[in-house]
Amino acid sequence: MLLVIDKVLTAQELAHIRGKLATARFGDGRVTAGELASQAKHNLQLPEGEAETRALARLVIEALQRNPLFVSAALPRTVYPPLFNRYLPGMDFGVHVDNAIRMGAATLRTDVSGTLFLSEPEEYEGGALIVEDTFGTQRVKLRAGDLGLYPSTSLHRVEPVTAGERNAAVFWVQSLVRDDGRRSLLLQLDGTVRSLRQRAPDSPEIAPLVACYHNLLRLWAEL
Repeated sequence: MLLVIDKVLTAQELAHIRGKLATARFGDGRVTAGELASQAKHNLQLPEGEAETRALARLVIEALQRNPLFVSAALPRTVYPPLFNRYLPGMDFGVHVDNAIRMGAATLRTDVSGTLFLSEPEEYEGGALIVEDTFGTQRVKLRAGDLGLYPSTSLHRVEPVTAGERNAAVFWVQSLVRDDGRRSLLLQLDGTVRSLRQRAPDSPEIAPLVACYHNLLRLWAEL
């Protein structure tokens, strides 16, 4: 399942991150790629270990944690601190699949991948995220502050940037529920419960649906 989540960052958070990125020093993005991915990856990246990078990563993670749709969709157990990437004209990231295990600032199994767009779509040409999976091929180019969330098992790529500058934060999630199909069912059920609570808060169907959700989560969750 590919999911778009609007306005993950507040206007103030987005302005703060964009301001920091405007003066930051980027290095070679291949340093955090696996052996095969490094051959396809042509971008720049903020060094992981620097204090400013860690501060920006914490800000993004806090924004994710307070977003109910992200939590419902990803069911995060561990989130790898975001990496901040920059694509200039001529840069791209060819077709690849994310490493199954991510090591570094955290060690986790990658179940869900996220791309948080930090540049407005009119600020660069090209640079769309292309995700291929059982749901078909999807082209994703979002407003700054919006998030694209997709299974880490998906083949994906970033089209070459032909003009302007594309900035984004990418991260990975080890989910409490490993299987994407099960996560999708839980997300749909959770959404149904939320909608029913809004439309008919006294409905007798709410309690059995909530019980069903938690019993499925109890059955499928890995702790």
